[in-house]
Amino acid sequence: MKKFATQGWISYLLISIPILLLLLVMYQIDRQWMRLSEMQVIMQEQAKDMSQLRKAVASGTTRSQTKNSADTSGVGPAFRRANAMTELPDYAQGDWSVNAFGTNLNTITPLVSSDAYASDVQRYVLESLIARNPDTLEWEGLIAKSWQVSDDGLTITFQMRDDVTFSDGEPLTADDVVFTFNFIMNEAIQAPRDRAYLEKIKEVKANGKYEVVFTYKEPYFEALSLAGGMGIFPKHFYGPYLKKPQDFNESKGLLMGSGPYRMPDPKGWTPDKGNIELVRNQRYWGDVQPSYNRILWRIIQNDSARLITYRNGHIDAYSARPLEYSDLRKDQQIMDKSQNFEYMPPIAGYSYIGWNQERNGKPTLFADRRVRQAMSYLTDIDRIIQDVFLGYAEPAISPFSNTSKQHDTNLKPWQFNLEKAKTLLEEVGYKDSNGDGVLEDKDRKPFEFKLTYYSDNEDTKRMVLLLKDMYAKAGVRMIPTPQEWPVIVDALKKKDFEAITLGWTSAIETDIYQMFHSSQTKINGDNFISYKNPDLDKLIDQTRATIDEGKRMPLWQQAERIMYEDQPYTFLMRRQTLEFIDQRIRNLQMTKRGLNRGLLPMENYVPTGMHKYSQ
Repeated sequence: MKKFATQGWISYLLISIPILLLLLVMYQIDRQWMRLSEMQVIMQEQAKDMSQLRKAVASGTTRSQTKNSADTSGVGPAFRRANAMTELPDYAQGDWSVNAFGTNLNTITPLVSSDAYASDVQRYVLESLIARNPDTLEWEGLIAKSWQVSDDGLTITFQMRDDVTFSDGEPLTADDVVFTFNFIMNEAIQAPRDRAYLEKIKEVKANGKYEVVFTYKEPYFEALSLAGGMGIFPKHFYGPYLKKPQDFNESKGLLMGSGPYRMPDPKGWTPDKGNIELVRNQRYWGDVQPSYNRILWRIIQNDSARLITYRNGHIDAYSARPLEYSDLRKDQQIMDKSQNFEYMPPIAGYSYIGWNQERNGKPTLFADRRVRQAMSYLTDIDRIIQDVFLGYAEPAISPFSNTSKQHDTNLKPWQFNLEKAKTLLEEVGYKDSNGDGVLEDKDRKPFEFKLTYYSDNEDTKRMVLLLKDMYAKAGVRMIPTPQEWPVIVDALKKKDFEAITLGWTSAIETDIYQMFHSSQTKINGDNFISYKNPDLDKLIDQTRATIDEGKRMPLWQQAERIMYEDQPYTFLMRRQTLEFIDQRIRNLQMTKRGLNRGLLPMENYVPTGMHKYSQ
């Protein structure tokens, strides 16, 4: 028997080894083709550079774009913090920034993409005219050198730098800014979210090559932010898609800009490639060059797998779940390699349960405000924060941060109240007719609904199970419905769900038009719960047109009180950041925007002696 077993193992190895070698060869060939494609792009761009240089020499218009990082005299306002980093004793360029995404991305094409992960990639590639100072939150020039706002607030004129180029070497001019606005406003382009904001702009015109003028239809409190913060598209790259807009709308990886990083192939990324990789933009125009050679995002959907990957040094940071946080702080291996940050971000986003009020053209059981109020009474947020998030969160009262001027401090979080919930549901007509503990309407249809949630978030899973028990106390049957992220995105576009738990990011001043104005209930709008309140619509419109902050904040508070009563969402919580970051990442600082890791212009680096990755 032993002889036959040995022979079997030998046969198995003789078969397995060639297969393994074949797979390795196939993998290596695939990698070589990828690198060959990258080299082809680089060679094409170098040939273009040489052609442009010859033309410039012939015309006598060459100029040096070499920047000395130690010379602050020519450093623009947006680059001063980054420039201070370059003067630190151990500052060095090189190495990679390696991060993790918790889900696969369907597309990273701007406008077409709709998730925060894709936006995270795009911000390294696309740039805007102005940027916020992390310390003061005031606007500073980036591509714009200066700007003027007319007395009536309807016209903003930007003077642009004349040395900015896109990553392929083409100059960035006012024509590209005009093109970007017109491209977004083209109804054939899948950009309803962006159009919802930009529709306040009457027109964008180039006044020469490096001056651009934004004219608004009416006053808007975020006029400067809207115009100056728009990511600028290269006309020569995206322009051809105006003839074939469907090709753009269905694209997966069309990404080019003027930022410090670029795609190795600006048309070549597809979801089947998984990881997303950006390389240093060797032509970057900025006054301070980016520190990392590459930015890499690994797709790691499982929480435990992300922790193992961080522990093994294959990603640079790990955002801990509250359930594991205290144990990780006692873990010597983790603490020896980590910098630990625990804080509530100044613009922390909020989680919520959205109650869909219309489905397939018909009102749902959540169309009645009393039902939504009852569900909020049944949602014991304090218990969720303690049992699931171990106190590392605070209740969210509305879309506005509890510390924001937009927030009415007289409003308090909804408290769990079983009796009030039952009374409201009885008013609507729900009773336990059979004595089985389940509420039914007059037609004996049980109060039952599906709660859709992202399947790969362990904390959300625990919360949903807790919610199921809470609702059951009142006779409400909730069916947990986990879904993959692409399925959720599709359901939101079609408004094909009953209830959903997700989260929104917050801003320094949050404009709620996108999520709660009735005009945004159209397909692909972000009012995907079909919430409509004419009084709130009028108030949102009035508030957005009020430039004076002292007059605007009371209006936001009125809007908040309407939402507080209507409960279109059950607002859940804002979570603290519990983060471990590899000690090799230097110059981490807390700002008014939160931790400066990942802020642009780049403010972090790795000292030479701690580099892990070669070019």
